[in-house]
Amino acid sequence: MESFDAIVVGGGPAGSACAERLVQAGASVLVLDRAEFPRTKLCAGWITPEVVEDLALDVEAYPHRFNTFNGIVVHIKRLTFTLPSVQHSIRRYEFDDYLLRRSGARCLVHNVRAVEHGPDGFVVDGAFRSQYLVGAGGTRCPVYRTFFRDANPRARELQAATYEHELPCRWGDERCHLWFFEKGLPGYAWYVPKADGYLNCGLGAMAEKLKARGEDVKRHWSHFTGVLARRGLAAGAEFAPKGYSYYLRGGVETVRIGNAFITGDAAGLATRDLCEGIGPAIRSGHRAAESIVAGTHYRLDDLAAYSSDVGFVRWLLERAFTGGRLRATEGLPAKEAAGA
Repeated sequence: MESFDAIVVGGGPAGSACAERLVQAGASVLVLDRAEFPRTKLCAGWITPEVVEDLALDVEAYPHRFNTFNGIVVHIKRLTFTLPSVQHSIRRYEFDDYLLRRSGARCLVHNVRAVEHGPDGFVVDGAFRSQYLVGAGGTRCPVYRTFFRDANPRARELQAATYEHELPCRWGDERCHLWFFEKGLPGYAWYVPKADGYLNCGLGAMAEKLKARGEDVKRHWSHFTGVLARRGLAAGAEFAPKGYSYYLRGGVETVRIGNAFITGDAAGLATRDLCEGIGPAIRSGHRAAESIVAGTHYRLDDLAAYSSDVGFVRWLLERAFTGGRLRATEGLPAKEAAGA
């Protein structure tokens, strides 16, 4: 049996961010992921300037597709306007592989099935042992399932269902577009062009609200592709979308049990207004590593629960997504609750 200081389950942004900090501190780290990288990852691929800063990412030296928008075109009903905001897009196929390789950790393709905890630490599938265990395996993370599901249950009203496709495509517009509440969608649709001729189009909505209406994302997808066609935004695109689900930010009181941690989507950290998950995932990975290395208290309740700085936008989108079933301050740190 091989032994390590820490085992990280999941090689996405949360896992690679945690692994990199641990390796830099001199720890022996094993990253286990069921997929071989680079791998296809469904995601709009939107990253914020804060992500670039948190990763100390040298944009000029980054060897893959990297696109920058100086504004986002927003469509709400018949209203269209541009939000002046610098944002970026990447391809997760490239970005995640780059970050995982950059981490310097040992990485193995392994589908984790059983995790046990005993006096000598954690044992994964009878093959790997470690003192610390970090769950960074997304919504279905086995670390969450084994140790955190009862202590940190997920709220069904915060489950988002998405449907999207990323493909080579000639852009119709170099800007990012977002459509909110199109045809009553309890969420939004997006058009995110990537550098060098790639495009991601998709939509996300609150699963419980769709179910209550007897709807699904496929019905809304058909309408959305019609919108794209009328605007000439994805000429010649042959879409073959796929779906997945994850959870928006809810209660994150229990994110560490002993020497086991959960990060990223395993903890349910996507923002409550724009459903952005990469930034919170990276910050949670860094914090888990800092807690392991320095013994600091591991907490995620003070991570930003919103992407937008505009209070009305946050309130409008959160209310539309969750149907007002959660209090505006539920699951938020006191500082954010006071200003909600």
